[in-house]
This record gives sequence, structure tokens and C-alpha cells, in this order.
Amino acid sequence: MKSVNFLKALGGVAAVVFALNVYAQASDATAPAAPAASSSKAANKALARNVRKALAKTKGLEPTRIYTKAVGGVVTLTGSVPEQGQVDLAGKAAEGVAGVTSVSNKLTVRSN
Repeated sequence: MKSVNFLKALGGVAAVVFALNVYAQASDATAPAAPAASSSKAANKALARNVRKALAKTKGLEPTRIYTKAVGGVVTLTGSVPEQGQVDLAGKAAEGVAGVTSVSNKLTVRSN
């Protein structure tokens, strides 16, 4: 009788161990998603940095108050410039950067 109870308990333990092993494998499958998210975050930062560099090199543009954000190739420009012509100039400069798929130009003309 004791051996039957022992075998039942052992079977229960084996079932729990099996279930935990299956759960652990399922959660391991989702682990690679975290590095992908961080690599896309790094790519977004790099693209925004490249756009800022392009803005800084653009003649006739004062980029000191222009802020850039990139998400998946979409670049958003915010901030202000002294003249309306610089709004368009900044948008064209950002569009010319490799990796930019579209530009959301939200720049405003500041009043001095």
C-alpha cells in the first residue's frame, strides 16, 4: 500500500516537473524579442543622430532649436526656426538621409 502511494506521489511530481519544463521552454521562445526591441531603439537613435548631422551641414539652416525623433524610418522634426524658408529646407534635408522613409515636419517659425 505504501509503495502505491509513493508511486502516485512520484507520478504527481513528474507531472509538475514536466509542466514546468514546458512552461520554461515556452517563455524562452519569447526571450529574443527583447534584443530586437533594443536594436530597433538603437537604430532609431542612430537615424535621428544622422538627421541632426545632416541638418547641421545644411547651408542656410539654423538647427539649434530643431529636435529630431525617429521611429522605424519616420522622422519627426519639432522646434522652431527663424524663417519659413528654413522649415522647408529642414524637411528636405531630413528626407535626404539614408533610412528615412517619411518626414513629419512640425517646425514652427519663431517670432523674435
